[in-house]
Amino acid sequence: MPDDNRDQAGRPSPDALLEKALAETRGRLKIFLGAAPGVGKTYEMLISGRAKIADGLDVVVGVVETHGRKETEALVAGFEIIPRVEIDYKGRVLEEMDLDGILARRPDLVLVDELAHTNAEGSRHPKRYLDVKELLDRGIDVYTTLNIQHVESLNDVVSQITRIRVRETVPDSIIDLADDVEIIDLTPDDLIKRLHDGKVYMPRTAERALTNYFTPGNLTALRELALRKTAQRVDDQLLTHMQAHAISGPWAAGERVLVSVDHHPRSASLVRYAARMASRLRAPWAAVYIETSRSINLSEAERDTIASTLRLAEQLGGEAITLPGREVAEELVRHATANNVTHIVIGAPKKPTWRDWWGRSITDELIRKTGEISVHVISGNEKDGTTARGIKAAATAPQLDFRAYLLATVYVAIALGVSIVLDQVLDVRNLALVFLMAVLTSAVLHGLRPALYSCILGALSFNFFFLPPRYTLTISDPESVLAFFFFLGVAIIASNLTATVQRQAAAARQRARTTEDLYLFSKKLAGTGTLDDVLWATAFQLASMLKVRVVLLLPEEGGIVVKAGYPPDDTLDDADIAAARWAWEHNHAAGRGADTLPGAKRLYVPLRTGRAAVGVIGLDSDRRDGPLLTPEQQRLLDALADQAALAIERVQLVADVDRARLAAEADRLRSALLTSISHDLKTPLAAILGAAGTLRDYFASMPEEDRTDLLSTVVDESERLNRFIANLLDMTKIESGAMEPNSALHYAGDIVGTALARAAKILEHHKTEMSIPAELPMVRVDPVLFEQVIFNLLDNAAKYAPEGSVIQIEGWADADNVVVQVSDEGPGMPPADLARVFDTFYRVRKGDQVRAGTGLGLSICRGFIEAMGGTIAAGNRRGRPGAVFTIRLPKPNDIPKLDDLK
Repeated sequence: MPDDNRDQAGRPSPDALLEKALAETRGRLKIFLGAAPGVGKTYEMLISGRAKIADGLDVVVGVVETHGRKETEALVAGFEIIPRVEIDYKGRVLEEMDLDGILARRPDLVLVDELAHTNAEGSRHPKRYLDVKELLDRGIDVYTTLNIQHVESLNDVVSQITRIRVRETVPDSIIDLADDVEIIDLTPDDLIKRLHDGKVYMPRTAERALTNYFTPGNLTALRELALRKTAQRVDDQLLTHMQAHAISGPWAAGERVLVSVDHHPRSASLVRYAARMASRLRAPWAAVYIETSRSINLSEAERDTIASTLRLAEQLGGEAITLPGREVAEELVRHATANNVTHIVIGAPKKPTWRDWWGRSITDELIRKTGEISVHVISGNEKDGTTARGIKAAATAPQLDFRAYLLATVYVAIALGVSIVLDQVLDVRNLALVFLMAVLTSAVLHGLRPALYSCILGALSFNFFFLPPRYTLTISDPESVLAFFFFLGVAIIASNLTATVQRQAAAARQRARTTEDLYLFSKKLAGTGTLDDVLWATAFQLASMLKVRVVLLLPEEGGIVVKAGYPPDDTLDDADIAAARWAWEHNHAAGRGADTLPGAKRLYVPLRTGRAAVGVIGLDSDRRDGPLLTPEQQRLLDALADQAALAIERVQLVADVDRARLAAEADRLRSALLTSISHDLKTPLAAILGAAGTLRDYFASMPEEDRTDLLSTVVDESERLNRFIANLLDMTKIESGAMEPNSALHYAGDIVGTALARAAKILEHHKTEMSIPAELPMVRVDPVLFEQVIFNLLDNAAKYAPEGSVIQIEGWADADNVVVQVSDEGPGMPPADLARVFDTFYRVRKGDQVRAGTGLGLSICRGFIEAMGGTIAAGNRRGRPGAVFTIRLPKPNDIPKLDDLK
């Protein structure tokens, strides 16, 4: 943020001092920033942590992800590790950093890996960087790691480079909060070698990464982004240091460009020159307009030129700044030195040479005062102005306020009456001050013209009633002539100065109201999440601030249609639709008051962003002819339209990302479904066809025992095929939301017994133990769905547990729930699979690396249990191998008593 230090030279910036004071009240944050995974951020953070331990600091590990790297695991072994907290999320047990445990422990320094991590639902904060912020607020220092692709402002750039949209991002404000940013740099060749050596990912994952993400081009671009982001942060720290210690710039450690703009048309060419210079220097730049007391007298066309020039600077990637001040050169130098600007671009003076006798030009003053700052004086091209809007402005004819002139006459009359009374005791020359008071009153309350009127009327009254000879307009005394003309001159000057101050105050009030309205509008847009809300807020704001009727049109199916309006009952005829379509297609205004299609009922202005037009605004009023908007209203429309366009683009981009994510998920499910069908349908069908064909060809010569075995194969495989199709149908119902349980009170033991009987053939090579007490409270479930859940869990246990092992079904009640648990003695589940075991088509590999089942059974279990108001979680048995699935169903409050049943 630019700092306009308006105090005297040598005084530190209050903002910089405040920032420094706030930093001293919280913990210090150090970010280890890398271009990509595997460059060594976590390793370097642990090395730095060990160095702090050697210095005597109390250092703990909040969370560090080793990813199986032996070198990292060896470094972690020397630290005290705060145990992670387990969070049950939709049947999954996830581990997160124990924020409360760290706060209770209160170390000097905590190491927190992966700053951009998203916490499990149910955590105190949704993002890990918010956990870090709370630690800092409590005075605890934090070391953390971050990859450049997770920086919010670079998300679109990274997506364009890598073709991968990163979901987990960290706002730039967190990086600005960091006291130190250390770049962990590694050349692309070295990082690719680490991938080949298996030091980043497992071999199979590394192969995919090398093909899709870790290409030399991608890594080079990401490396440049990381280096530039670090350099930008260092430059900001240097600027803060200079401001806090009142060091006058520039310190040319980094380049900054400033261009001075004014009401001349050539300012547009100066802005373009500054943009090209900043692009060559790869430096930030800003366009500054200094608003002096003379700015109040600018015409509407000149004000429009200033607004268009500043808008052009924003479109070209610069910052548009307006600063109040007495002298342009003085304010430019003050702003430049306060913000470490190294180059100032200004236009060459256009006034005649003879005017140099009366004073130096702004350019000359600037060159004399800038010191070490380079000044680029550019002639500029007045023809190379900003692009015209193509909209005619409504005339702003001055209105004659007879009431103001009448009141001015009253003020002079009152002054005359007071002067007649005072004429008995005061000298005649002192009476002029009474009339001067009437003139100043008119100037303050009604402006310049009524003040000049009262000035002339007061001068004539003063002459007629008080200067000898009285009651005539002639003046006989030379001293009275001099007093008369001095009174007239003083009155004119005073009225002009007073009216100017009054105009400036009125303009400041109007600007403050407009700024407040724009701020509230931007705040409202930032809080909207849907397109309809954005359009409604935009239509209402435009209508209320511009006093017009508004329609908003967006492209749809190759055309452009009305999406919102205020009032909402406005309709468009064919001419208006044609004008709106032309405005959208050509990105230029059309319709009423415009150069194109001026016969339309409304004025249509495109909603533009940096990429393209996203829609069209249609404006209309009760006035049926002539242009709609004054120049000031056109500038206000530009500001509102820019904010609305960005908000619409933001909502559309979010929708595009969601559609892309859903399409990718649909493709993944489609691929998994086709793979599952091709295997899980083909296998039983092949067995059925083989058994049936053998029976057909060799039935007569086949022993009875073989015929029985083949018939059993046909039945078993048919049942397997039937289960698979039933699972597909059940999954379809769950995904479509058509699952409606027919719940009633049931004893869980009865349903479990039915499921065991149904699964007897599947469990024939296993032992089963059921321990469900008879006094277990009844639960409100759909018996068919609950039986299918138990059956699927038993089927899953039979697949993974070895033959002869025990499968246990237990039941008990706690304070709020009835719990049913199915456990086996198989190998258990890898911790990485616990979070995904209930995903559709996800299958845990067996020990022989062969996938078992369709990947639908457990997903159906979760869908059924959640539909009945319960939860299901997966885990591993403690102290022994095996998986365990725990179902929790809420105790019903309406269990009837035995007496009521009788």
